[in-house]
Formats: sequence, structure tokens, C-alpha cells
Amino acid sequence: MKHTADVIVIGAGIGGLTAAALLQERGISTLTVEKNRYPGGSCASFTRNGYVFDAGASVFYGFSPDDKKGTLNLHSRIFRRLGLEVPAVPDPVQIHYHLPGGLEVPVYYEQERFLGELFRRFPHEKEGIRRFYQELEAVYALLSALPAGSLEDPVHIAKVGVGNPGKTAALALKTFKSMGKTARKYITDPELLRFIDMESYSWAVQDAVSTPLVNAGICLADRHHGGIHYPLGGSGVIPRALAEGIEKFGGELLYGREVQRIIVNKGRAEGVVLDNGEELYARAVVSNATVWDTCNRLLGDDRYRVPEGRFLRAPSWFQMYLGVRSEAVPAGFHVHHILVDDWQRYDEHGGTIYLSAPSILDRSLAPEGRHVVHAFVTDETVRWEHLERGSDAYRQAKEDYADKLMQRIERIMPGLREAVEVRVLGTPQTHERYLNRFKGSYGPLLHPGQNVLQKPQNRTAVKELYAVGDSTFPGQGVIAVTYSGVSCASCISRKLGKPLEYL
Repeated sequence: MKHTADVIVIGAGIGGLTAAALLQERGISTLTVEKNRYPGGSCASFTRNGYVFDAGASVFYGFSPDDKKGTLNLHSRIFRRLGLEVPAVPDPVQIHYHLPGGLEVPVYYEQERFLGELFRRFPHEKEGIRRFYQELEAVYALLSALPAGSLEDPVHIAKVGVGNPGKTAALALKTFKSMGKTARKYITDPELLRFIDMESYSWAVQDAVSTPLVNAGICLADRHHGGIHYPLGGSGVIPRALAEGIEKFGGELLYGREVQRIIVNKGRAEGVVLDNGEELYARAVVSNATVWDTCNRLLGDDRYRVPEGRFLRAPSWFQMYLGVRSEAVPAGFHVHHILVDDWQRYDEHGGTIYLSAPSILDRSLAPEGRHVVHAFVTDETVRWEHLERGSDAYRQAKEDYADKLMQRIERIMPGLREAVEVRVLGTPQTHERYLNRFKGSYGPLLHPGQNVLQKPQNRTAVKELYAVGDSTFPGQGVIAVTYSGVSCASCISRKLGKPLEYL
């Protein structure tokens, strides 16, 4: 059998690109197949009338120039390994929360300044606030002392365990803890506990009780160490740089081709079949698709089927991209915001508005005197599937929903509707179609009470078939899927006899 490459990667999302780039740098040949004509998945960028929009994320960890700052300073380390530079600018506020009852909390990079905001609002909970966030700091301290690698690589586990026995044991115990239950050990004020739920929901799309403490320690402590950065040029520069790194070391990316099926022979993945019928073969296959798309669609074998209910399915999104005149952005406006009007609805579809205006940090994203604004809310394909895509009714439903969102956003951006010059809208159907994601989902979430290590790892039930992305440990978010790519590359490279050096 002639191999097209040592490893075929399905999908040019950040997890797949990271794995391919690190494998290629080790001399392991890769071919990455992407249905779109650009890399990045939900971390891509697109342009309309001179405005550059982030398709998805714009809050980025892992870009600290100082490796001593940040739990998993992966982006800087990966690009240094690839010999590439991706300039990024620090963001002094991770998120500015606008919550019911007039609760306003900007999460500053300086932790004491952020905690001071909570102390002023909840002076009776000062000790509890301090002790809860110290718990997150303790997780951060453990994680920052351990190198990134595959939890399925016995050599890596042995090295970490032997070299750091105390820290490894302490971290293992913390994997059984919940962020919300830990908070409730120290805090009783219901409004403050709702804020902590929002701290979790902002990135995990789950309340704090359902969120593992270890994940919270990464996201809610690292922001005060490595900090939040924005890559100059928009989120799309990250996948483009990874693609450049792949090609720099001799790898190949095949755009505009969709994988229809994974070739499995006697329980072993041997390659893929493309939408034009072409068969490509490799020593290993990496899927950047969701667990449901990989197992239920690309494998198409009931022996490997994953029931939808095995995990909680994260929602999809309704997204609104706006090009606006500068007067819509108030003086002193922060880049990232979360708006909640009603605590009873924050976790319902549309109940929480996520908003960013990254052109505040990077003026190259918009024409002179203009800004880009990206707003999105959780949503589901079932709410739109009764409408024919492209029909007048579908377009009108999008416009009507966007109008309602803009009216709510004017709470913090007065006059927004009058300042709009460009408006691009996307439903969960858009998310499903462009990204090939089951029901447009953000990926699988753990059921409450499940240990974080019960998240799927890189290995699958099929030999030589690996998985990366938000369906795998540690979960959702750009830095998390980057970790999954590092872990996967570590696992495969050791098996192929060219172990990945620690970043």
C-alpha cells in the first residue's frame, strides 16, 4: 500500500493544524484535508467591505512573550518551535460583565484590581472571595509546573510522575473537584455565586457546579499570569501561521476537498475517501471533527457509534458581525463584554450576549473612523430548521432576531443601530454547514459529576485513528484545542519513533 503521507489530518481547525505542524517539524509527513478554501475552522477570519471579522473566538490565551507567565503558554512556544512570529497585543481586561441588578465587573489582568471590584460589591464575602480564587491559583501553580504532553503516553506520564510526584498526586486529586462546589465552600451570597456561574458559563457554556475545577484553574487563573492577547490581523493569523509552519517543513494542505469516509481495515484506520472518490492512505489518521461526526458519520460503522446522549451536547450559535461608525463605541469601552438581562434566562438560548470589538486593540481590522463588532448568543439548529435556507422567510427571521439583539446591546452601546454600515448574520445552520459540525454544536460537554479525565482523549476505538479538537481533553476554547493538538502530536510522534520534544 502506498502512503500519501505518514499522517492524514481531517480538518484544518486549530487542533488539527497544531498536530500537523508539530509532527511535520519532527520529520513525520502530513497531509491536512480541509473542505473550505482557508484554514482555521471557527478560528478563521473573513472580510466584508474593508472590515476584518473574527469568525469565532477573539479571547486568546497562550501568547505571553515570557514563558514564566502562563500555565500553558502554547502559542508562543509553538510558533517559536516553528521559527515563526505572530505578533499579539495584550488586552488589559479579559471580559467586562454587565449583569442584572447593576452588577458591573471588569476582569482586569491585575488580579488584585479584579478582586477589588468584587470586594467593593460584596464586602461581606471578602474572605470567601480570596479563598476561592486562591483555590484556582493552587491549580494554576500545579499545572504551570508540569510540561504539556499526552495523558496516553506512558513515557510522558512516567517522566512527569517521577519528576513531580507531589504535584502530580495533588493535581490528580483536584480533577475530582467541581468549580461551583468549591466556590460554595467559601461563599454564600447568591448574587456572587451567580457571578461565578457566569465566570464558568462565559467559556464552558455550563454553570460552575458542572465545571471541573482543573479547567477553571486554567482559564480563570492563567488570565492573571499569561494574560489575554489579541493577534494583530485578527484570529485568522493563527491558523495561517500554523499552515505556513506545516508547509515550511514540507507538509501539504489540501483545500476545497471534503473527507467522506475514513478507511478502516480489520479495526485499523488506513486512510480516507474524498468527496471526488479519491482514496488517500496513511500510517495514521487524525480527525478534527466532533466525536459524533467522526464516529457516526465518517466511520459509519455501528460498532463505533457514539450515542448523542453519552455527553451533553453544547449548543450552537447565532452570530452577528457588524461594521460600525466609531461613535457607536463609547470612550473607554473594553474589547470583550458579556450581557445578561435576567438571571432566570442566562443559560437559555439567547439569554447571554457575548460581544467583542477587537478593532479597539487592532485598528487594521476596520477602515478609518470605523470599528468591527461581533456579537453572538447560544442557539440550536432546531429553532431554524423549519425555514428553508436562502428563502425570504429565513432571511427575514435572521434580520428580526438580529434587531432584537442590537436593541439589547444598546444598553452598553447607545445608538448602535444607527451606526451600522455592514451587517453579516449566521445561524446554527451556517455553523453546521461551514464547519461540518453535528447540529452546529460547540462540542461535547461532561455530565455533572463526571471527572474531567472522562473527556475523550486522543486515541479512539479504532487503531491508528486519533482525535483532536473540542471533543477531546481538555475541551472547548482555542488554547484547549491547541493543547489537544500538542498531546496528539506527542502520542503519534513517539509511536512513529520520533518523539516530540517538550515545548
